Amino acid sequence: MAQEEACDPAYGRMDDLLEVLTRSKAMHIMLVLDQRGRSMRFTDLKRLVDSTSTTVSRRLKELKDHGLIEQVNGDGDSGAYVLTDDAKTLAPIFHDLFNWVAARAH
Repeated sequence: MAQEEACDPAYGRMDDLLEVLTRSKAMHIMLVLDQRGRSMRFTDLKRLVDSTSTTVSRRLKELKDHGLIEQVNGDGDSGAYVLTDDAKTLAPIFHDLFNWVAARAH
């Protein structure tokens, strides 16, 4: 295998993405945002993913830093969160993973 093929920088970027997505509640947040199809406030996300404020806050920051979600003006003073267009292209993968896991539940 040629050195260029073995060291494709896309592998490193994929590792970085998977590191973020496999953290507690990260994919769950993205699935909820995709399923709702609209912006959601922090408190609603926290309730729907059944997690602590600290965990949800950390995941939202990490997902924002990786360009997967963005904060938008929502109702009231708190902003709301939506998937970016890039993240929306990942939605079929998340749903396939979810369906794969759900089909194997015993």
